[in-house]
Amino acid sequence: MSITGIVLAGGQGKRMGGQDKGWVNFQGQAMISHVLQRLSPQVDEILISANRELAQYQQLGYPVIEDAISGFAGPLAGLHAGLQQASHPYVLTVPCDSPLLPPQLAKRLMNGLIERDADLAFAKTGQQNHPVFCLCRRSLLPGLEQYLQAGGRKVGDWMATLDTVAVSFTDQALAFANINTPEELQWLEQAA
Repeated sequence: MSITGIVLAGGQGKRMGGQDKGWVNFQGQAMISHVLQRLSPQVDEILISANRELAQYQQLGYPVIEDAISGFAGPLAGLHAGLQQASHPYVLTVPCDSPLLPPQLAKRLMNGLIERDADLAFAKTGQQNHPVFCLCRRSLLPGLEQYLQAGGRKVGDWMATLDTVAVSFTDQALAFANINTPEELQWLEQAA
């Protein structure tokens, strides 16, 4: 199954003092570098969804796409832009601030999606959903576009309109830790 991977790096980083989180240092290198190293063996194409530091992201060697919807509209805007640009029938999204993402993420989400014949598969650890770690069909673009044009922005509300399947990664809970604050960065560096 051919998959386009989208690294969501388009946020404002408010809780990180306004820093672009993709470029925050984690264990000696930028978080986005960790994410790309873990994601690239799992997908056929990578796109980086970013809204600032575009030239810096382009230096990583992957196409950089901007939100078509203005005003930092959140992860769905990044997914929307990615679905428009993706070359493959399946799209996997991951955030740029989760440097420990699992090496079997794409495979396990794809297995869940195919088994259930669902529209979208997302990661779950224990009772915690991780909706931005999702694999979906590119054919969801028209419905997502409608949702966004109607003013919708919440990932969970949009996903509630779809046939979704939660895929358990409870065995790898630390892999989904995302870094939003300097304190979380310090904690994850010690925990990893």
